[in-house]
Amino acid sequence: MSAPGDVRVRELDAADVPRWNAFVASCPAATFFHRAEWREVIERAFGHPTTYLYAEDPGGAIRGVLPLARVRSRLFGDTLASLPFAVYGGVAAEDPAAAAQLEARACELASALRVGSLELRNRAARHPDWPTKRLYVTFRKAIAADHDANLKAIPRKQRAMVRKGIDAGLAAVPTSEPDRVFAVYSESVRNLGTPVFPRRYFRLLKEAFGSDCEGLVVTHDGQDVAAVLSFYFRDEVLPYYGGSRLAARELKGNDFMYWALMQRSVERGARLFDFGRSKEGTGSFSFKKNWGFEPEPLHYEYFLVKDRQMPDVNPMNPRYQLFIAGWKRLPLPLANLLGARLSPYLG
Repeated sequence: MSAPGDVRVRELDAADVPRWNAFVASCPAATFFHRAEWREVIERAFGHPTTYLYAEDPGGAIRGVLPLARVRSRLFGDTLASLPFAVYGGVAAEDPAAAAQLEARACELASALRVGSLELRNRAARHPDWPTKRLYVTFRKAIAADHDANLKAIPRKQRAMVRKGIDAGLAAVPTSEPDRVFAVYSESVRNLGTPVFPRRYFRLLKEAFGSDCEGLVVTHDGQDVAAVLSFYFRDEVLPYYGGSRLAARELKGNDFMYWALMQRSVERGARLFDFGRSKEGTGSFSFKKNWGFEPEPLHYEYFLVKDRQMPDVNPMNPRYQLFIAGWKRLPLPLANLLGARLSPYLG
């Protein structure tokens, strides 16, 4: 374990990427969102400046990492976050000294930049004295190597929905074409009243992460009705960007899709299914609980610089309800065009 004086905080450069990623792969506290490739994705897709910090001991070994990106908007504020567009973030470290040094440097950087706030998206609480957004939970559950065991583990009513999808003749096929997933996803989020990411973001994710970023498309009578873009990390699968067309509702396309993904991920060696975050009281929260997953609270903690209170940019905020209702009525091409300009600031 390092002492505070033994740790030096440095900024990531290209030569450090291999050992940064090697640390992330081995550190229990690290997540897929700590991988160094996110830096280039965020910068190229959205134009946000990033600062990737790591703590190094006297022997040159990395002891902790903290990826940061600044999202600045006149409409939605100015935040330095770890990490925007990610479910998880914050410090991933092997000892408290490294974690403390990294967080101290992040606070210094936030103050120097005069941002509204520093946001750390932690899975576990770290700063009880910081304002904390108690809005999100995550759903994670171990899965077996046996498909029948996983099917039996799904609660009876939800298992019936999966069987209806199977009986409807749905099929699921992996795809390496991010545009195919985007076509379904963009329509789905428009129907929910949410601006969609630019298409190039999906392409950059695939380019950056290769086989660790895979699409799965559900078809019916030759038509794509549902799709999900998933991330693979160690023995975990994270279905991250998923959606469906209206035709999938009667066909139980979403239910079938996540069952098919569970099968696919088992074949790839995954043993933990990470259903991702949801807001309490929403349909997605109930959907995931119906699969037998238990919610785990996420601890999004804020170090306030210029802000007087935590930012509140989320669809449940009443001030955005008229916007959401109007967005649902937009033609899809226009929604995609406008969404590409708005979504970079909604990370």
